[in-house]
Amino acid sequence: MTEHTVDVLIIGAGAAGAAVAWSLADTRMHILCLEQGDWVRADAYPGLRANWELSQAGDFAVSPNTRRRPEDYPVNDSGSPISMSMFNGVGGSTVLYAAHFPRFHPSDFRVRTLDGVAEDWPIDYQRLEPFYALNDRMTGVAGLAGDPAYPPKEVPLPPVRLGKLGRKLASGFNELGWHWWPSDSAIATVEYEGRAPCINAGTCLVGCPQGAKGSADVTYWPVALRAGVELRTRCRVREITVGADGMADGVIYYDEIGVERRQKAEVVVLACNGVGTARLLLNSRSPQFPDGLANRSGLVGRNLMLHPYAATIGIFDEPLQGYKGPVGCGVWSQEFYETDPARGFVRGFTYEMNRSFHPMFGALIALPQGRLPWGAAHHAAFAGIHDRTLPLLAICEDLPDPANRVTLDERLTDSSGIPAPKITYRLSENSQSMLDFSIARATEVLQAAGARDIMVESPVKMAGWHLMGTARMGTDPERSVVNEWGRCHDVRNVFIVDGSIFVTAGGVNPTSTVQALALYIADTMKNKLANLFD
Repeated sequence: MTEHTVDVLIIGAGAAGAAVAWSLADTRMHILCLEQGDWVRADAYPGLRANWELSQAGDFAVSPNTRRRPEDYPVNDSGSPISMSMFNGVGGSTVLYAAHFPRFHPSDFRVRTLDGVAEDWPIDYQRLEPFYALNDRMTGVAGLAGDPAYPPKEVPLPPVRLGKLGRKLASGFNELGWHWWPSDSAIATVEYEGRAPCINAGTCLVGCPQGAKGSADVTYWPVALRAGVELRTRCRVREITVGADGMADGVIYYDEIGVERRQKAEVVVLACNGVGTARLLLNSRSPQFPDGLANRSGLVGRNLMLHPYAATIGIFDEPLQGYKGPVGCGVWSQEFYETDPARGFVRGFTYEMNRSFHPMFGALIALPQGRLPWGAAHHAAFAGIHDRTLPLLAICEDLPDPANRVTLDERLTDSSGIPAPKITYRLSENSQSMLDFSIARATEVLQAAGARDIMVESPVKMAGWHLMGTARMGTDPERSVVNEWGRCHDVRNVFIVDGSIFVTAGGVNPTSTVQALALYIADTMKNKLANLFD
């Protein structure tokens, strides 16, 4: 079945797709977004049930290989020490994210100039700053202005309360004289734009039934839909098609009952994350592009960056009320963010405080660490751990490596028969040195705060949330996939707006930068409408 031609077809309704849809809506063009997942109703979130932790390990798990919903696709990540984490649905992975919302630093755009590694971005912090600010307002970001780790910036909402746990960690940083600051968090701490404030339930990682968390389904999408954007859910795109002129002319997709359909479009925008976008481009083969759409450089799928995490967990003698509050927000430290050659690695990392574990996951983490024996001593040992843990995560910058990549699996497919992505990824020596250093320094902080014992997981296995670099931005078509405003070098009516266009990874969570980039690209498209394909 052939449908009418839309002006702009967006593939993916997550953080980037939602922001682009909202921004382009004021052009009054016919904008259609295809999303392979569906809406998740607020009353369907596990946080409303007493057994919500079971869902975090099952139907709301971060890994699609564990979750196995009909809208998910499998990922062969057996070739990586870090498993891929993502969510398919309106809002994308922001439905399950922790809402930790830092910006990149100015230095992150100039790593080749500053440190002689990777590549410089073709844009800089100053170019993105107004779009960071716009995104903060649309999302409802909470924080505290004046952080010396950043250029001056305003924050729309008051910060998330530190609580006893945050104050305990801050005391350790103060003891050592190291930087810390209340984190920027995509969480409504007061009523904001019709959204109720956070009630500190701590179930953020299985969705926020309160609507306080700034996931894209409650921030951008309601406004975009009111402005006339069309959103079609449960539509799985198989490939982008190309006409005789070498331009994309639409997509082939499967609808909610598995019927193959075609959607024609003047412009195609990819917003499928750093794994999904590479997968779709590689699967879009044609006589003009036998190695995958927009892949004449051979770089589609290469330079995958993941942000290796180290978790250093302090165990304290006193209860910390750590289960109260947003799970991934409170305190951050960027004491070790910029390069110091004396440390033995380039670039750096951010420390992020997590809240204490809830009972089931607290036990699952303590058991393999040998802190929770079976038998008569089990309950006493558990009582000595529950609500007494303070996890400090190090989000380590991952340098691009062409050998770290996404390809198409030769045997594994999704339920529609589309080849699944295969991940090939290894930790570099630089990343391993950074992880080791972060654990040593985190141990010092936690001990300074009063921890009596330390547990460590490095790299954190289920931390492959941040999928970046597989279709990177640049001015040279031989060394990049898209230009400095997201348009594919090889196909002038295909744009990419998600984390795959990142040149480097920074040492912070990428969602704020993903959305700022998406808004910047949409704004540039609007300014160039008269000669968009020139």
